[in-house]
Amino acid sequence: MLLVVDIGNTNINLGVFQGQELRAAWTIATDMERLADEYAVSLLTLLRADGLDPSAIDAAAMCSSVPDLMPVFDQLCRRYCGVQPLVVGPGTHTGVRVLYEPRELGADRVVDVVAALKLYGPPPLIIVDLGTATVFDAVSAEGDYLGGAIAPGIGIAAQALYERTAKLYRVELEHPKAVIGKNTVNAIQSGIMSGYVALVEGMVARFRKELGGSARVIGTGGWAKLIAAGTSVFDRVDTNLTLSGLRIIYEANQGEAS
Repeated sequence: MLLVVDIGNTNINLGVFQGQELRAAWTIATDMERLADEYAVSLLTLLRADGLDPSAIDAAAMCSSVPDLMPVFDQLCRRYCGVQPLVVGPGTHTGVRVLYEPRELGADRVVDVVAALKLYGPPPLIIVDLGTATVFDAVSAEGDYLGGAIAPGIGIAAQALYERTAKLYRVELEHPKAVIGKNTVNAIQSGIMSGYVALVEGMVARFRKELGGSARVIGTGGWAKLIAAGTSVFDRVDTNLTLSGLRIIYEANQGEAS
């Protein structure tokens, strides 16, 4: 079985593939202070809770937006799974031509492009990753990664609002019944939820214009399903897109991870 790990700024997404089947997927909080042994306890517990044998893991692939945690998970894979993980980064064979400064491009963005092309092509494609940041990625009709746009994520925006205002408070993030809020709770919900729906719809429209026509839109990330409930802009929502991309890249690089 293949262990895949996507280390993000807020959450770490893990999954186990048996062939092309995603047997299980989990999300745990990113904690810079945790050691490899501590993360291993969480992983082993999750595996056993889903009836999976940790000893059956014979390969691993990972990408990260948090460089300091890469050696932690490298150690976890080596010590507890007995495998050397394939770490996706500059120089990893992905099959995608990147027309962007490679050293400045997060590996997870390339991984998402690989998965979207394989699972939801043909291009052009727009990928909207609604996570810690809200990231838009553009793939040309030729399948090249062109670049994108980055905005604060929903959670970051909401947190800043609560922390920087004296009279506004934390509310449950859900779509309000009306855009015009009649109380503070609904007004905040409208500003955040309806505002981010408008952001996504507006950016997708601008991306489509620059791409020169129609492009399929793939949503991913922890906030994707919530935003998708308020718009029809997405053709597909796949919260496991990055995990699938890691599997696809691992399969294309077999021999380099062993």
